[in-house]
Amino acid sequence: MINDVYERLATHLNNLPAGFPRTESGVEIRILKRLFSEEEADIACNLRIFYEPVARIAKRLNQAPSELAETLYRMSLKGLISRADRDDGPSYMAAQFVIGIWEFQVNNLNEELIRDMNEYIPYLLDSFAKQDTKQLRIVPIGASLEGQGTVMPYDEARKLIESQKKIALAPCICRKEHRMIGEGCGKLTDACLVFSSAAYFYESNGMGRSISQEEALQILKRAEEEALVLQPTNAQKIFNICLCCGDCCQILKSIKRLLKPASFVHTNYYVEVDKEKCVGCEVCIDRCQMDAVRMEGEVADINLDRCIGCGLCVSTCSTGAIALIRKDEKDRYTPPENVIETYMKIAQERGLIK
Repeated sequence: MINDVYERLATHLNNLPAGFPRTESGVEIRILKRLFSEEEADIACNLRIFYEPVARIAKRLNQAPSELAETLYRMSLKGLISRADRDDGPSYMAAQFVIGIWEFQVNNLNEELIRDMNEYIPYLLDSFAKQDTKQLRIVPIGASLEGQGTVMPYDEARKLIESQKKIALAPCICRKEHRMIGEGCGKLTDACLVFSSAAYFYESNGMGRSISQEEALQILKRAEEEALVLQPTNAQKIFNICLCCGDCCQILKSIKRLLKPASFVHTNYYVEVDKEKCVGCEVCIDRCQMDAVRMEGEVADINLDRCIGCGLCVSTCSTGAIALIRKDEKDRYTPPENVIETYMKIAQERGLIK
């Protein structure tokens, strides 16, 4: 039996679908100690991956519901657990570390926490690399889809946004942490679009503000102008879209170091260059977040092992030399219907369930 409450919490988080890999240095325990008190860690160990009312959790913990309610609410405000505000009172569930607890710390960052997280990120990404199913995927920017044939709704950011009734805009935690340690890229900070119940949670916790569909679409336009990659939830029914750059985004920064970033992401597109039309302006090189574009003589050439199909190079090609190409049907990726299915797939791949 594990007696240390932080060791128990680390094990509990690792048994959730997204995982919480262990390290030799113990940096993951340092992170938990920075975020959780011992009491909070013990309670978090007893929460499940579905919402439950306070009374049910209190019975399992043998605590008074009134006292536990205050603690659970405080923990949710700190972004340690998830909360759903319902007509009959709040319900609570365990939050995964990523995507979840870490992103919820957007207002609680400090240099020590950032340092520890940057040490821990490679372990997380090594763990994620072992899974076929990722938590996020890539969709092209809207302008790059012009002239395309049939585009699936889950591959078109505008349609994904237009299907949402509740939208919140939150700061990008990756860009914020880089700025705090003097390494920021200067691009759009309020760059996380959050939807549905997650949007209510962000807004009520002061992590984001409610915006209209119109404003969300304007944010998409800014993303295109600033060469940001669109990464929505890996599901057809999404709960967020991250607007990411290769300088700050921990995922893109890490896969950029790989020889074949394209093999790490879910994407249904790639780009091709018409060398007869290319004038060698090199704008596409500056726009690419994966270093997938290089010059071959006086014309651009695409390294398809590095191209993630984001379309950023297409919209600014003045001669129309670069085109977005939809993958052959056998190579296309159909995302899970919803996030529950996504995490079930991840849990199966990790051997957590059969």
